[in-house]
Amino acid sequence: MKRIGALLIVPLLALAAAAAETIPEQDLYEYHNTIAEITGVGAPYLDGDYIIFTAPKTSRYVGIVFDFEGYKQIHAYKLHNTYSFEGDITDSWFFYVLPKPKDRAVISYRLIIDGLWTTDPNNPNRAFDSEAGIDVSRFVLPPVVVRNTESVPDGYTRFVCFAPPGQKIRLGGTFTNWDSWIYEMVEVQRGKYQLDLPLPAGTYYYNYYRGITSFIDETNPAKGYTPDGRIASLIEVK
Repeated sequence: MKRIGALLIVPLLALAAAAAETIPEQDLYEYHNTIAEITGVGAPYLDGDYIIFTAPKTSRYVGIVFDFEGYKQIHAYKLHNTYSFEGDITDSWFFYVLPKPKDRAVISYRLIIDGLWTTDPNNPNRAFDSEAGIDVSRFVLPPVVVRNTESVPDGYTRFVCFAPPGQKIRLGGTFTNWDSWIYEMVEVQRGKYQLDLPLPAGTYYYNYYRGITSFIDETNPAKGYTPDGRIASLIEVK
């Protein structure tokens, strides 16, 4: 009987591995920093643009399926190990990183643990999906509060950036001659960075920087190209 069970698990693992996919067009620096901030097993949580799911390493395989895919596509969890200074493994757990879906306030999901379909033992938020006829775990996304880069009183321009928490986010643009090491933004809330500058009236191009990577201001729809052909955010100060 045990041999038959093992034979059934092998094709399931192969199918799950084939169904698992990498996160499309991800910022690898941001993704790896998100993984590095996972400290252990617990209920799912939102970290910037990613939802983090975790599971203990008490099984051989953990997969996850979502309601917005009809509970049909299996995504495999990955294994994370922590190490001592001597190189010995000190702890292990499974994790899955989901890019935050657009236009969804609630995500329902189920786990597959060594071939057994179940709800998430680490998430007390559960419900019955009447359409699918199954019990599911639920993750409720916090409401989105949009605060854009904009002019504020007293002649200041407020730059706002949303990024994973605990980062060093810098600001550079035509007002710094594209030197990105002059201004470092302040994390005023978890994952929200802000900086107020007293800019005179004019048109300015700028970008945010994380390490050696530059990226545009997602809170500002105005974009343009610098003389050397780089895309940059644009703001007019009046």
